[in-house]
Amino acid sequence: MSISLSSLILLPIWINMAQIQQGGPDEKEKTTALKDLLSRIDLDELMKKDEPPLDFPDTLEGFEYAFNEKGQLRHIKTGEPFVFNYREDLHRWNQKRYEALGEIITKYVYELLEKDCNLKKISIPVDATESEPKSFIFMSEDALTNPQKLMVLIHGSGVVRAGQWARRLIINEDLDSGTQIPFIKRAVAEGYGVIVLNPNENYIEVEKPKIHVQSSSDSSDEPAEKRERKDKVSKETKKRRDFYEKYRNPQREKEVMQLFIRENGSPEEHAIYVWDHFIAQAAAENVFFVAHSYGGLAFVELMIQREADVKNKVTAVALTDSVHNVWHQEAGKTIREWMRENCCNWVSSSEPLDTSVESMLPDCPRVSAAFILFGRY
Repeated sequence: MSISLSSLILLPIWINMAQIQQGGPDEKEKTTALKDLLSRIDLDELMKKDEPPLDFPDTLEGFEYAFNEKGQLRHIKTGEPFVFNYREDLHRWNQKRYEALGEIITKYVYELLEKDCNLKKISIPVDATESEPKSFIFMSEDALTNPQKLMVLIHGSGVVRAGQWARRLIINEDLDSGTQIPFIKRAVAEGYGVIVLNPNENYIEVEKPKIHVQSSSDSSDEPAEKRERKDKVSKETKKRRDFYEKYRNPQREKEVMQLFIRENGSPEEHAIYVWDHFIAQAAAENVFFVAHSYGGLAFVELMIQREADVKNKVTAVALTDSVHNVWHQEAGKTIREWMRENCCNWVSSSEPLDTSVESMLPDCPRVSAAFILFGRY
């Protein structure tokens, strides 16, 4: 196993410091000297040699990848699948590269929902002002007017967004395995209206404003000598903090703050909001849900909050590896009874398809999906 340059240089010093700190008060001088030595090391220069800049392309073409005719992500020059460990022993950098690619793929799937599936992108909250944070869902043209059937899709937790089941499968397998597109196309072909929820789009990130901290010497009436001592201690404290921060996060990223989207600040809130403003208004006589993982929990919470309306409008619910828990969510007896009759949870299993799988909870039946489902990411 190779060792990074900075680790190779700093490791003996850290070991010495740990050994010295185990000694008595007479060792304090040595500790101070070692800390002073550490403070003189140019970590910026070391880290430049350790880790490349976190500067990645913003297009698939920039990454030199594209989806082929089978929907598989392949390198445009070599034809090889995506390689996570692009730089050996630089896991953090490789992870950041993977995340950057994932953001591009999210936008690519959004484009497919509009162009290939002919869905409309609908901004929410519906009464949002120009300046407030917004999210969106996708709907077919007839989602609210189809008199017969409406299909509602809810993905799980994590980095996935509308139209995705699992980012990992999109990148490593293909679009059909990791996106909701095959479900959408089949639903449309069979005469369903479609609504695609976006329950993980709960906030936007903006850069934190820089706060100017006034120096104590500017506002204090203390004697000059005392102020100087305080300022010196403050500067030393800041120097040590910056030193450790440089080592922990050598390429300091922008500090951001989260601005939550009104009435859509969590997957549960989002499901209730879309129900109240869209699904409940739909003309369809029969509404069907497909909910994966945490999407199942969001549906159960919707039932708890809108029990009578859901029972009146929803015909059936297909759950896949749902993580709902009727006890923890405090679902009442009438909800559990309805779920036993109208829901089914297909779970990852090696048993033949639709084989009953034992459940510890008194809610909907659990049956085998005959394979491993979408996974978490």
